[in-house]
Amino acid sequence: MPRKKFTARSIAVIKAPDQGQVDWWDKNFPGFGLRVSFGGRKAWQVMYRHGNRKRRMKLGPYPALGLADARELATAALRDAALGKDPAAVKKAERTAGTFKELADEYMEKYAKKEKRSWRKDQSMLDHNILPAIGAFKAKDVARLDIIRLLDAVTSRGTPIQANRVHEVVRRVYSWGMARDDSLLVNPAVGIERHKERARETVLKDDEIKSLWETLDNAAAIVEAPFKLQLLTAQRGGEIKHMRRSDIGAEQDGLWWTIPGEFSKNGLTHRVPLAGQAITILLGLLKVGSADEFLSSDELPDWVFVSARTGAPRTDLWKAVAGIRKSTGIEFTAHDLRRTAASKMTGMGISRLTVAKILNHADPSVTSIYDRHSYDAEKRQALTAWGQRVTEIVTGETAAKVVPLRPA
Repeated sequence: MPRKKFTARSIAVIKAPDQGQVDWWDKNFPGFGLRVSFGGRKAWQVMYRHGNRKRRMKLGPYPALGLADARELATAALRDAALGKDPAAVKKAERTAGTFKELADEYMEKYAKKEKRSWRKDQSMLDHNILPAIGAFKAKDVARLDIIRLLDAVTSRGTPIQANRVHEVVRRVYSWGMARDDSLLVNPAVGIERHKERARETVLKDDEIKSLWETLDNAAAIVEAPFKLQLLTAQRGGEIKHMRRSDIGAEQDGLWWTIPGEFSKNGLTHRVPLAGQAITILLGLLKVGSADEFLSSDELPDWVFVSARTGAPRTDLWKAVAGIRKSTGIEFTAHDLRRTAASKMTGMGISRLTVAKILNHADPSVTSIYDRHSYDAEKRQALTAWGQRVTEIVTGETAAKVVPLRPA
């Protein structure tokens, strides 16, 4: 092992071997050396012990890395080795550390898609907001400032509420990752202040319902149907989007739409009575003349709101809301229609319990365990009365027949 006192001049005059490589070591700094290869390439290195094994670690190329800087790196590596660490292993882990995108992909495949019914929302947040900003970063190197800048950008082009949702996804990805990866020592999304949120309380007034309905009357059927059905049935947008003809059946008291647990928010199967305008809207959407044809046709797709391109449920049902807001001057979201139906029904004297059953709200109370009553009759009576009330609002005429309601 050739040794010499390392100086800028002594390093510069070391000649390359005729073949292979030669390791030179600093007389005054044990473990610090320079590997010189055939062809003239030179690279700094450090030799140390980890446990009972000798380890060698490359520090960097000469002359890009100067003598003083190389000595500093060697000193740090030997200090870590003295403390029981393995500098080479740390360096390799740093080099092979996964990106945030890799962590997020693993989170989606191994956790979200298996455990979260709303995983598609997480995926959308990642694809459109998070990954373009920090996806290429090493997951362990993402700093709180990076997250703050991401959230500020989302707020500037979207809303504070959307920024909160993005924040939640980043925090969940890191919380999941930290339980599985020792290299993730901190969650950079923790400790960042969220925007204040107020629960939405928008309930459309009667004149707003009339204006909205008239605007929808002049729209394409694919625009009209989901909005009107949400107002009439008080069901969630995702449940309406996944409506299938095979989930609708005729019984003695009329048509029933059974929402399977795989499409309901709380995972519980839910029965919704269909009557009056709701049936008319569905027949008009699929251009059939009767309920029997709607239920039994072999030519119609099973998905009511089907995409002709993919054969799957359409994903753009609610995109028309911005245009409708502009046409009517009414500030509302599609979900406000569900809230409006629920509020108006309780205002008509329909019991809150019946409305909760229509909304498919899970009841956590002890008594719910013993309550096996289906509430089908109450739900049909309530939605029939609400449908008649909507007719009165949009036509200005009193319905000829009003379903009597039980006292609230």
